[in-house]
Amino acid sequence: MTGEIIIGQKINSNTFSSNIILEEISFAKMKEVTNSALSYAGTAVEIALGLIGIMALWLGVMKVAEEAGLIRIIANAMRPLTKFLFPSVPQDHPAMGAMIMNMAANMLGLGNAATPFGLKAMEELDKLNPEKGTATNAMCTFLAVNTAGLTLIPATAIAVRAAAGSSDPAIIIGTSVFGAFCATTVGITATKVLEKFPLKDGGLSDFFRSSKKGVIAFLSIILVAFVLSVSGLMAGIISFLSFLNPELFKSIIQIISTLAIPMLIMIFIGYGAIKKVKIYETFVEGAKEGFDVAVRIIPYLVAMLVAIGIFRAGGAMEILIYALTPITNLIGMPAEALPMAIMRPLSGSGSLGIMAEIIATHGADSFIGILVSTFFGSTETTFYVIAVYFGSVNIRKGRHALAAGLLADIAGILGAVYIVKLLFG
Repeated sequence: MTGEIIIGQKINSNTFSSNIILEEISFAKMKEVTNSALSYAGTAVEIALGLIGIMALWLGVMKVAEEAGLIRIIANAMRPLTKFLFPSVPQDHPAMGAMIMNMAANMLGLGNAATPFGLKAMEELDKLNPEKGTATNAMCTFLAVNTAGLTLIPATAIAVRAAAGSSDPAIIIGTSVFGAFCATTVGITATKVLEKFPLKDGGLSDFFRSSKKGVIAFLSIILVAFVLSVSGLMAGIISFLSFLNPELFKSIIQIISTLAIPMLIMIFIGYGAIKKVKIYETFVEGAKEGFDVAVRIIPYLVAMLVAIGIFRAGGAMEILIYALTPITNLIGMPAEALPMAIMRPLSGSGSLGIMAEIIATHGADSFIGILVSTFFGSTETTFYVIAVYFGSVNIRKGRHALAAGLLADIAGILGAVYIVKLLFG
C-alpha cells in the first residue's frame, strides 16, 4: 500500500506531529488476480524459452540415434511392455523409441532429458493420428504414465528436506516410489477403461450422465486397481526395502543419474559414428525440430498457467480446501497437508513453495513433513504436462487424458497417506 505523510506542528527542536493518510482500498483481490495473471504469463514464456536449448540438444541427439537404428533396437527390447501399453502404435515406429526414452529418463529423475523425449513422442504419435486435434488412445495412455510421476529418486524433495535440516533426507524414497506406483497403476487402468467409453464433444460430463453402468464399472475397476496396488504389492515393496540398504540404493541411483546424460550422448553419437551417420548434419536437422516445438507450446502454456494463477489469487484454492477438509479428515490426512495435495497437480513451483513452507513450520522429520515430501515425490504437475505435451501438437480435445491424470494424482495421494501413516503415523 502507499500513503501520504502530512507534517504537522513542531513539538520541539527535533520532533514534529504528523499524520499518514493511506490510499483507499478497493478491488484488492482483483488487483492480485491481475498481477498474478500477468506474472504467470511471463513465467510461461520463460519456461518455453528455457526449453529451446534443451530441446535442440536432445532432439538432435535423438535424430542421430534414430538414423543409426539404435532407437529401434531399444524399442524391440521393450516390446512386451509397450505392446500392452500402446497396442495401436507399430513397434518399429519412431514414437515407440521416444516414449521408452521418456519413461526411462523420468524414472531416473532426468527431467531435462524426459521433456524433449516426451515432446518428440507426441509429435510422432500425432503422425499416426487419423483425427488431428483430438487425442488418441496412445496419447492418453502416454500422458497418464507421465502424470503418474514414477521416479526412483525424488531429488528435489530430498534436497529441500536436507536444506531444512532433516536427519534422514532420503527416507522418503521408499514412500515416494510406493505412492507413484499406486498412481501409475490407477492411471494406466483408468486410460484402459475410459478408452472403451469414447468421449465425444460433450466430454466427461455427458459420459457420467448417460452411462450409469459404465460409471459403476469404471469406479469399481479404479477401486480394485488401487486396492491391489496397496494391498497386493505392499508386502513385496516393504520386504524389498527392508533388506536393501537405503543409502546404498540412493548412492547407486545417484551415480546412474549423474552419469546417464553424458553416457546417453556418448552412446548415441558414438553409435551413429560407427554406423557412418552424418553426425553434424543429422544433429542440426533434429535440433531445428526442437526449436520449433519449444516455440509452438508457448500459447498453450500461457493459457494454462494464467488460469492456474487466477485460480490461486482469486481465492478458489481456499474455498476448495474448506470444502475438502471433511473428506480428508476421514482418511486421516492432516488439514495442513491439503494445500500441498491440491497444488501439486496445478503447479510445480507452487507446490514446491508450499512443501518448503510446511517443512519449515512443522519440521522435515515430522509426520506432516514426511507426508508432503512424499506427495511431491509421488505425483506430477498434471495440468502443466498436459498443456505442454498436447500444445506441442495442437491437441484441443484431450478426451480422457485429464480424467486419467487426476485419478492417478488422487491414487498417488491416497497411496502416500497410506504408506506414511503405516510407517511413520
